Amino acid sequence: MVSPDLLVSLVPLLPLLGFLLVALNVKKLSHGVTSFIACGSVLISFFISVYLFVVLQGLPEEQRFINVTVFDWISTAGFSAPFSFLIDPLSSLMLLIITGVGFLIHVYSIGYMHDDEGFNRFFSYLNLFVFFMLLLIMGSNYLLMFVGWEGVGLCSYLLIGFWFKNQNYNSAANKAFIMNRIGDLGLILGVVLIFVQFGSIQYADVLAKASAYSVGSEAITLITILLFVGAMGKSAQIPLYTWLPDAMAGPTPVSALIHAATMVTAGIYMVARNNVLYALSPASMNLILVVGLATALFAATIALTQNDIKKVLAYSTVSQLGLIFVALGVGAFSSGIFHMATHAFFKALLFLGAGSVIHALGGEQDIRNMGGLRKYLPVTFFTFLIGTLAISGIPPFAGFFSKDEILAHAFADGFAVWLIALIASLLTSFYMFRLFFLTFSGKERASHEVMHHIHESPKSITIPLIVLAILSAVGGFMGVPEALHGSNWLGEFLSPVFAPSASLLELHHLDHATEYVLMAVVIGLTLVMIAAAYFMYVSKNTVPVKEGQALNGIHQLVYNKYYIDELYNAVVVKPLYWISGKLETVVEKSGIDKLVHLSGSAVVEGGKATRWLQTGNIGFYIFAMVISIVALLAWVMINH
Repeated sequence: MVSPDLLVSLVPLLPLLGFLLVALNVKKLSHGVTSFIACGSVLISFFISVYLFVVLQGLPEEQRFINVTVFDWISTAGFSAPFSFLIDPLSSLMLLIITGVGFLIHVYSIGYMHDDEGFNRFFSYLNLFVFFMLLLIMGSNYLLMFVGWEGVGLCSYLLIGFWFKNQNYNSAANKAFIMNRIGDLGLILGVVLIFVQFGSIQYADVLAKASAYSVGSEAITLITILLFVGAMGKSAQIPLYTWLPDAMAGPTPVSALIHAATMVTAGIYMVARNNVLYALSPASMNLILVVGLATALFAATIALTQNDIKKVLAYSTVSQLGLIFVALGVGAFSSGIFHMATHAFFKALLFLGAGSVIHALGGEQDIRNMGGLRKYLPVTFFTFLIGTLAISGIPPFAGFFSKDEILAHAFADGFAVWLIALIASLLTSFYMFRLFFLTFSGKERASHEVMHHIHESPKSITIPLIVLAILSAVGGFMGVPEALHGSNWLGEFLSPVFAPSASLLELHHLDHATEYVLMAVVIGLTLVMIAAAYFMYVSKNTVPVKEGQALNGIHQLVYNKYYIDELYNAVVVKPLYWISGKLETVVEKSGIDKLVHLSGSAVVEGGKATRWLQTGNIGFYIFAMVISIVALLAWVMINH
């Protein structure tokens, strides 16, 4: 029988081997062999993850963890960082999401990228991305997590800028990379401060020693704020969110991989992993709550006016991530993880569905040039509808249960918190059905040439859509609340991870009557928003104005994303360019360059002067020698 330690090690090792096999033979392997290696490695990792998940479930609650030390990585006086993995309920759930949804995205990519000249290179990047994401999740210490954290940042750069011959795509990749580095600086400073305070970077040591600190400790507050800065970068929260919409430059499978199941969830995982530290810092919890609320509402308003099918989903992702941080900010860690899991299902489905539409329309992404696609793309239509219902929170789809749980905790924390989260949720249902109706209903607005060639996507694309649609439909049942006669299985499963922080936080629980009223209000208002979208975009057949046409003031402001990118450009980018220009002129050219040139000139001039002493004339040498002897004798006589 294979030991659990070996199986745990194989989970990240297999995608790494897949990357090496494909990358080292990128020009030799056929598409079929590459697909088999890349998809097979992730699929086997998924099967192992399922086995580990079952093993954990069979263990007593207090023993639901597996520690595996692969080798002694760094060991010096006073510092130790083993290359070791931790499998507990939180990391086990993340493994299922990453490998499961990741495998479906791999399969989808076979059909989506089949004509691309960089097919093999693309799959090598996907495998490397999965490896680093698994390393981030499975690492038992902050340093190993940071290696995975930086690795997924590198892979996102490679994948976003995959079509590097387009300079705009390169700029988007650079933007993602640089903005994430800003957040990563906060993360690494937080990790350094953790070592200074606790003398260790092992999760188990740090979280055990944290109990000695009092609630409101300044050191813990500083650590958690620095860690959250890292989370703001990776999980695209205000003010470090603008990279994510631009990341749509990458192929659609990349958008699904980055924005649904993996990279953007890294910040959520990191905060949840450090739940004990955050429970000791009310100030940090409040910061997370405020940033989450602001991001959820802000991004939702922008999504209302976007016309690029992938941009709408991108801002939707930013908004949904903000909602998850609201849950973390009020201390409902398991609720945040629950919504992260359901979001992985329906957002991956929506992105891949959008890719199916783009594939069918020959690359068209503007929803103003779509419409009437229902009869041409029946599978895509049906699965996209399920994803839209799920993200809107319509029962019994997955998003209803997870979003309702977050809104219930928000209401328990305060009416204002609930109201802002509710508005963001209602806006989500409106802009998602706006997207759905403009894409699949009404008149056909694509050109005759495009409509002539339109067809449903191949099975390699539609099968992942169907699987994700099923998960989006039933995934919420893993967290049915007691008010609906459920046991909230997921919350119970995650309880060993969040039990220490639960004892520090005073979470208020609503009575069933209040929950029923809130559910009815939320569902009723959501249906009103869907009806409003139907009336506007189906009954009235409204189509957003084309580029160049006049927009009213508020619409113009929101359509241009509140000019945040222009603001950053004016306040940050241009001043940095100006400073660097001055430094080049004053310091580089007038200072350093002149000093180097002066040094060279001094050597040349010194050589010219010395050359007069090396004439090759023997008479001059004898004369110089006599003069030197006379001068030496004179100096000796004078000094005596």
